[in-house]
Amino acid sequence: MKVYEKTIEILRLEAAAIENVAASIKREAVENAVELLLRSAGKAVVTGVGKSGVIAQKIAQTMTSTGTPAIFVHPSDAMHGGLGILENGDVVLALSNSGETEELLAMLPAIARRDVAMIAIVGNANSTLARGADVILEVAIDKEACPLDLAPTSSTTAALALGDAIAMTLMQAKGLTESDFAVNHPAGRLGRRLTVRVADIMQENPAVEPNAGWMEVVKGISTYALGAVNVVDGGGKLLGIVTDGDLRRTIERTVPNDLEALTAEAMMTADPITTSSDTLAFEALHTMEDRSSQISVLPVVDGGKCVGLLRLHDIVRSGI
Repeated sequence: MKVYEKTIEILRLEAAAIENVAASIKREAVENAVELLLRSAGKAVVTGVGKSGVIAQKIAQTMTSTGTPAIFVHPSDAMHGGLGILENGDVVLALSNSGETEELLAMLPAIARRDVAMIAIVGNANSTLARGADVILEVAIDKEACPLDLAPTSSTTAALALGDAIAMTLMQAKGLTESDFAVNHPAGRLGRRLTVRVADIMQENPAVEPNAGWMEVVKGISTYALGAVNVVDGGGKLLGIVTDGDLRRTIERTVPNDLEALTAEAMMTADPITTSSDTLAFEALHTMEDRSSQISVLPVVDGGKCVGLLRLHDIVRSGI
């Protein structure tokens, strides 16, 4: 068996299944499903069995994290008390490729007795589950990607893609912002990129005055151990920055007799690129890296006053 060719063939089969659903699914059904979820005063209760149950869990998690409260309930648990989670105004989202899954069908009478709507994501629009739904989203496929046409593959991929599409449509319709998204994702690298600001990781202001001698600059760099010092005037306004590299290069090109006259102003890079304490650290990282010559330190300036120094090392250490 040609492993690579077979793998690519299966990928294309699953991609084709999504394309076919996109081309065949009814506009009215999609619009009605999204409208139901948008108007809902409650939550989405997503359910399914087996592989469809796994897809249902992922859809519920995606909805919840993007502004549509949702919860997964297994049909068996639902019939043994889990139905108590259903409240008036909720929307049930039921997944079944055949539409004849016994555990789901057993829930239908109990769902019908409640003031809730039901959306069915099914492979057969004429199935029992579909007939009991308020909205039918038909995800019909010609063939599973499984060589035996048995294991749920293309069908579950298409159902997952449709669930993602609905969740993202709801997210846009609700006007969820990057800040809103960050509130729901405070942990992990993604959360840190959306929440950690320069103020959270910057160093205290290592500053010298412009007339400071070269030895004072050396002491400042050594004392703060940040690889640079900011050069500020008496009012705290940033004039420039002296890095380790600036210091070395200036000393190298200065004759020994002139060293005593060297000042911070003579060594500094004037009007350096800066950031502010309220800037996202991830944005500051791009400021440092998205340029022809990368920089490793940024003076932090708020309201015209220099308040600190941000190092590339600080950003890396934060885990962004």
